[in-house]
Amino acid sequence: MLKTMQKHGVTLALFAILATGLTAVVNALTKDTIEQQAAAQQKLLFDQVISSDSYDNNIQGSCVVVNDSPLGKGERHIYVARKSEQPVAVVMETTAPDGYSGAIQLLVAADFNGKVLGSRVTEHHETPGLGDKIETRLSDWITHFAGKTIQGNDDSSWAVKKDGGQFDQFTGATITPRAVVNAIKRAGLFAKTLPSQVDNLPACGAQP
Repeated sequence: MLKTMQKHGVTLALFAILATGLTAVVNALTKDTIEQQAAAQQKLLFDQVISSDSYDNNIQGSCVVVNDSPLGKGERHIYVARKSEQPVAVVMETTAPDGYSGAIQLLVAADFNGKVLGSRVTEHHETPGLGDKIETRLSDWITHFAGKTIQGNDDSSWAVKKDGGQFDQFTGATITPRAVVNAIKRAGLFAKTLPSQVDNLPACGAQP
C-alpha cells in the first residue's frame, strides 16, 4: 500500500513538473506574439484619438509617467506626440472616478493649447441601455469632444446641457456623461501644463 502511494506521488510530481515546463515553453513561444498584438490594438486606439499625420515619432515608445495628477490617483501613462522632435500633443490615460457604477477609464488626446483632439472610453461598468452610450459601438457621443477647446477651468461650456453646457446628456442618465465631460476637461487642462515638464518626467518602466 505504501509503495503504491509513493508510486502515485512520484507520478503526480513528474506530471506537475512536465505541466509547468510545458506552460513555460508555451509562454516563451507566445510572449512576442501577445506583445505585438497588444501593441497593434493600442495603435488602433491611438489612431482614433489623434491623427497620425500630426506627429512623426513613435508615439507608443514615447511614454512618460505622472503620479497622483488631475488624470487620477496613482500612476498614469502619457504618450508624447512629437513633430520634428518637438512635443506637439499628448495622449493621456485618465479616470472619471465618479461614474454612476464606478470609475470610467478613458484615453484623451489633447494639444498644449487646451484643444481636445479625441477621446475614447477604454473601460467602464455603467448601466447597459443607459450609461453605456459612452461606447462608440452604441453611440457617437464620445466623438463630439474632438476639436473643442477648453478656455480655462471656469469654461462653463464644458458641461452637460442640464448644467448649462454644450454636451448632451443621456435620457435617464446624467451622472455618466457628466463624469466623462469633467474628466476630459481635467485632462485637457492638464495637457496645457505639460510642455514645461514633459521632458523631465520619468519614462514608463523606468526604475525609481
